[in-house]
Amino acid sequence: GVVAQSSLNHAILCVPGQCLQGYSNITLGATLSSSASPVPLHLLPGQYSSTTNPELLHNVLSDSSATLKSSPGFTNGSISLPLDLSLQPGLAIFSERLYSGQTAFTALPGSPPNPNSSTPLAAQSLLLSSNVVVIASSSSSNRVILWDPLPDTQNLPTPLNTAQLSLLDIQSTTCAPSCSSGGICNQQGQCICQDGFTGQSCENCNSGRFGPSCQKCPDNCDQCDDGISGTGRCLKPSGGGNGASSCNCLNGVCGSDGNCQCNTGFVKADNGTQCAKCADGFFLTSTGDCKVCQVGCNQCSDGTGVCTSCKSGFTQNPTDQTKCIPPKQITSTGTQCPELAFANGGSCQPCASPCQSCSGGTSNDCTACVQGQYMLNGVCVTANSDGICEGTSFLADNNKKACDSCGAKCTACKISNFSIASLASQAQCTSCIPGTFLSNGTCVDACPSGTFVSPKDNMTCQSCDSSCATCLGSATFCLTCSSSNQLSSNGQCVPASSCPKNTFPNPSTSSCLSCHPDCATCSGSSFNQCTTCPPNRPVLSNGRCMPTCSKNEYWDASSNSCKTCDSSCGSCSGPGASSCLSCTNENNLVLRSGSCVASSQACTGSNNTTSVVNPLGACLSELIAVPQASGTSGLPPMPTVTGINQPTVVKGKKLEWWQILLMALGCAFIFVAVLWCCRRRNRKRREERRRRVQAYAFANTDKNGWKWRLIRFGEKFFGHSKSTRVYPVSYFHSMEMEPTARGKPIVLLSDAPPSHSRHGSDSEEQDMVQLISSYRNLKTPPATRTNFVRHGSRSGTPTPSNSSRTRLLAPSPSQSMYSQMTGHARRMPDVRQPVRDHDVPPVPMLKSKFSESSIGATDDGRRGLFEHGKLKKKRDGGGGGLFWK
Repeated sequence: GVVAQSSLNHAILCVPGQCLQGYSNITLGATLSSSASPVPLHLLPGQYSSTTNPELLHNVLSDSSATLKSSPGFTNGSISLPLDLSLQPGLAIFSERLYSGQTAFTALPGSPPNPNSSTPLAAQSLLLSSNVVVIASSSSSNRVILWDPLPDTQNLPTPLNTAQLSLLDIQSTTCAPSCSSGGICNQQGQCICQDGFTGQSCENCNSGRFGPSCQKCPDNCDQCDDGISGTGRCLKPSGGGNGASSCNCLNGVCGSDGNCQCNTGFVKADNGTQCAKCADGFFLTSTGDCKVCQVGCNQCSDGTGVCTSCKSGFTQNPTDQTKCIPPKQITSTGTQCPELAFANGGSCQPCASPCQSCSGGTSNDCTACVQGQYMLNGVCVTANSDGICEGTSFLADNNKKACDSCGAKCTACKISNFSIASLASQAQCTSCIPGTFLSNGTCVDACPSGTFVSPKDNMTCQSCDSSCATCLGSATFCLTCSSSNQLSSNGQCVPASSCPKNTFPNPSTSSCLSCHPDCATCSGSSFNQCTTCPPNRPVLSNGRCMPTCSKNEYWDASSNSCKTCDSSCGSCSGPGASSCLSCTNENNLVLRSGSCVASSQACTGSNNTTSVVNPLGACLSELIAVPQASGTSGLPPMPTVTGINQPTVVKGKKLEWWQILLMALGCAFIFVAVLWCCRRRNRKRREERRRRVQAYAFANTDKNGWKWRLIRFGEKFFGHSKSTRVYPVSYFHSMEMEPTARGKPIVLLSDAPPSHSRHGSDSEEQDMVQLISSYRNLKTPPATRTNFVRHGSRSGTPTPSNSSRTRLLAPSPSQSMYSQMTGHARRMPDVRQPVRDHDVPPVPMLKSKFSESSIGATDDGRRGLFEHGKLKKKRDGGGGGLFWK
């Protein structure tokens, strides 16, 4: 039944297609107020349009002054039809049953929830938006998966109907495949990854992130053990001011000002790299160090140290070419001074005390140093107990008796217990340039196997514990174990068959790696390699752990699988028809104590009020109390509201002037387009028809054809003599007669007596062939009116007189054979009348009526021929064709 009548308010409750007047305390949906209705309309979720029944609802929706006030979770705004009134993505809860009382709304979360936390649901009814699933828990620690709205929590199956529900998570169901625990699905079907996660389903860590939460690698670390299964241990500490990465400094240190300070013996290379080339007076060794040349040598070869240029006065030692011999000291009298003396005029003077040989009396004139003294920039200096030259970081070399460099990557070095018997090879580095590590007195790019970088200075390599083959951070944190039967797990060596829970053995790394955070146990590090699942994602499907089964399934813990719900249930918590959490929408079923029953049995009221309101899952009669006509309901009478039961009548709307104009322009455009298409189509048809006729006419020009025979029959029937067809000159052209042909005059041939056989059929045809063969074609464009206007008279050709032009420009009174046979005018210019050359052989005596040439050289000659009847034009009475007689 309806909630307590003491709290009911007068209302008009509407769904698309129906409104009921009565009493209700529902707070779900929106209140629509308008001057068109004396009572505000309460709209339930649905889509409303301008044609929605009844008439009252239509009038209020169409009223421009109407206002809409929505409950939490619904959007407030202007009324624009169609109006889609639906809950925003999330969950709305109500303190009373049947969506009444105080309302609160929880939107989809922006980050994955804490699996160990929950929020109590102090609600008796819940409304879910579409494509949203709610994961809750009961006091009995059972997970409850809600897919559909719940009008009354007391209608849940036992014992859920009396349990206190707590919200664990709200998820969207639009993502396929579903997101991992590192992402959240939005309403657009995309996984939004949390900080540090990446991938289509947010299943991996970004570079430089490690562990199940994809946290950052330690600071001052260039490379760490990253990835979803990584430990985060630093594999390569940061080089700090390393020249190679900071200021293009290869064998030196970048200063605070960004300038490179090269180690001893190095200078800028030709390619621009700082500290990559040996300076003058140094040579490159096979180990990449720059070592000083022998005393007295300005320049020596790389690799061997052979001197290529001795200092002034020095000579190369023939037995050891790496050395240069100091100049001998000879007095002015020719006497050679002994060792430790130099020539001073005619006598020898002693050298300064540090000098073994010298060129003068001061300490700056030494050419070689005594034992225990070492040459440095022309001065002999002493060395301390570590073998370091006085006031410098140079190393004292007893063989060279000079101060030398420590090495390419070495910024400081020493020789323990240094003496005059110590060798330079005994030197040990004590400090390295940033980015390299000190291992056994040598600077290396990475610590050797079995050692690790000391966390104290991030530079010195220390030995691992004996149980570790490799270690990291400390001597006892093993990355790999010394024994082949053991694997490292979180720094400890364990039997290969006993990796801890939530890890899996990885032989390629000789360690136990962590499973993906979605898995409880696994066979690999991927999120689809799970073998068992954690409680917050209990459903194992195709190697993945999912938070829920499908909507019409429930999770069976005994078989660790999803089972299908009863056919009456929309969703369920277990097997059977009494474990329903919602009902299917097709059969007007409502939920009662975990079972789905017919709404006609469960709800009271008239037939049109017992139907289920989707998607609320409740009968319309449950949401509003309608007073009975008999007055037995105990409800006060209600005011009369018109239009609440009348269907909507949509009246025609007068068109605006601009709408009429647009329609007229549209129709005009369509008419013009259709007319243009028809004309274009007809033009193509005419062209195609003309082409066919031309092809047919050319294919039927045989004189033995039926058309030619028909023409000849007509001539005989009407008394005409047999004709020989000659194509006429075009109707509209000027017949420009050249006075000469190839520079020779055109003359009129003399007459010849007619032959007795000139009227024979065969002789006429033969004579015509001979006559035409005696002429040449004019080398001018076709004599059409177009060409006459375009070209005029040919160059070098006299223009015909006005009288002859008048005659020649007159239209021909006849039609062509093509026009007579097809009924269409010629589309091409007619053939020009050929002109006969002067010096061709005379035309043989013709046997037909064409006995003499009819063409003269001038207009006067041609006129004379016409006058004497030599050349006659006769109109064909049938078609006006032009024939020679």
